Amino acid sequence: MPTNDLALTAADAVRVIDRALERIASGYVFPERVAAIDAALRGRLASGEYEGLTGPAFCEAVTAHLQEACPDRHLRLLWQDEPQSMDTADKDKETGQAAFLALLRKENQGVRRFEFLEGGVGHLDVRRVAFPEEGARTIGAAMEMAAGTRALVLDLRACSGGVPEGAAMWCSYFFADDQVHLNDIYERATDTTRQYWTAGHLPAPRYLGRPVYVLTSAATFSAGEDIAYTLQAHGRATLVGETTRGGAHPTARYPVTEHITVTVPAARTISTVTGTNWEGVGVVPDIPTAAGDALEATLRHIEEHYSNG
Repeated sequence: MPTNDLALTAADAVRVIDRALERIASGYVFPERVAAIDAALRGRLASGEYEGLTGPAFCEAVTAHLQEACPDRHLRLLWQDEPQSMDTADKDKETGQAAFLALLRKENQGVRRFEFLEGGVGHLDVRRVAFPEEGARTIGAAMEMAAGTRALVLDLRACSGGVPEGAAMWCSYFFADDQVHLNDIYERATDTTRQYWTAGHLPAPRYLGRPVYVLTSAATFSAGEDIAYTLQAHGRATLVGETTRGGAHPTARYPVTEHITVTVPAARTISTVTGTNWEGVGVVPDIPTAAGDALEATLRHIEEHYSNG
């Protein structure tokens, strides 16, 4: 395969598409959609549409065509300049998880900052959703700081994703006990459904009896959307901002060349309240506003509705 500044040959394009479609056919959580995806990409191949594109441009084009044939935001072809291992999927999964864990450690388990705002309002900025095993203490520390506030603003406008276990842990802080069934995730490979409930034990006080606001943007994605959607569906938070990006399917990554990875949604989230999820449509805020104005709009809403709180 070429490097990022060299064009693909027709043979390169065929080889990558063949390998990507093989992974999609064997792993995609909606197997009934594979035929349409296959036909769409092979039609583009036959017309020579991918020939002459550089690696990054090729991945961008194929991703657009994948999502045109099947509106699933996690269905993607990704380019990376550094060569990657072509080991087994299991090895790749371990490597990907290790890299994400390292990133979370570098980025304070996704917690960017906490601010105590005028009027006793807490503002908690979260950029990634961490694994509970490693992130619980940091998240607990943030929630300890929020414990004395009269309202909490959970800012997910720049939250790019994470893991469903972490989303369930975040949500647990806003319910009284471990008796709330938040959502389920169905996995195609094992034909099993895993239930996600609120946690029985948390390292900081639960945030109860006070209003919670979640800020969203068009960039809020994946596990960040999970938190927003779940809290909204269960009536525990008011969402302010923009409709989110719309990625609800847990995803596996498979290398198809040393520089190209295909991401394949291998599971799907099912809300216990709505029976569906936010895939392709995003999470719609209760108070729509531009993302840059969302915090100010939230503070106004708190003042108007909880001025005696």
